[in-house]
Amino acid sequence: MLRHLGEMVLAMIAGMLLLDPVWSLVAGPLGLTTALDRPDVAALVMATNMTAGMTVWMRHRRHSAGACAEMAAAMYVPFLVLLMPYWAGRIAGDAVLLGGHLLMVPAMVAVVLRRRHDPPVPAPRRGPLTAALVRRWPTGLALLMTVDAWVSPSVLGPWTLLVLPVGYLVVGAYRRRLRGPGVLARQLVGLAAWSALALTAAAAGGRAAAWLVAFGWLGHAVWDAVHHRRDEVVPRAYAEWCGVLDAVLGVTIIQALLAT
Repeated sequence: MLRHLGEMVLAMIAGMLLLDPVWSLVAGPLGLTTALDRPDVAALVMATNMTAGMTVWMRHRRHSAGACAEMAAAMYVPFLVLLMPYWAGRIAGDAVLLGGHLLMVPAMVAVVLRRRHDPPVPAPRRGPLTAALVRRWPTGLALLMTVDAWVSPSVLGPWTLLVLPVGYLVVGAYRRRLRGPGVLARQLVGLAAWSALALTAAAAGGRAAAWLVAFGWLGHAVWDAVHHRRDEVVPRAYAEWCGVLDAVLGVTIIQALLAT
């Protein structure tokens, strides 16, 4: 059951990451951007995003339409229950969003337990495209996480560059993969290089800093590719995810610079 719930949570997160920027993109031309900031609208939009991701995953897993409908209710009902006192002025908007998420967990568990005796569904057959997508899940995850960057490109601060080498050191230390000949030294050189780049960008300021940050992210995508090929320090899945994420952020920073 825990694995089942874990997969559902990932599907919900994917739905939010993929669809949330779409709402903003559609609301802008219609003049509805401020409406999305209202707690009641935000709660229903969030429930819709999660339900969409959940339903796609459940149908892929060949769950029945009834099971999908019950899980959709588990997404919506907690928010709808709390919206009544919110509209009556009894609770704040933050309580709706927080309480909705807290109530959603037992609602999901209740649906899973209610359906635990359903006949097992056969595993979906994977065609070539599906198999390729499953193999490249780190790429898909990175693309989902950066949808908003494509929709609304922005420039990241210089100090974000420090996350790149520190992540490798932390993961490598946890996996005990920094003990090989020259491995730790190379990671420390990377830390020094991106730290120097961050300091230079912070001192330069303005557009020069933004260009340095963009090249820093793109440069780390190359670093990821090398580590992916050598299967060194971090898992290949992490290197693939990080490489795509870094490349997209670098490109979208340049896109933001060229648009201004």
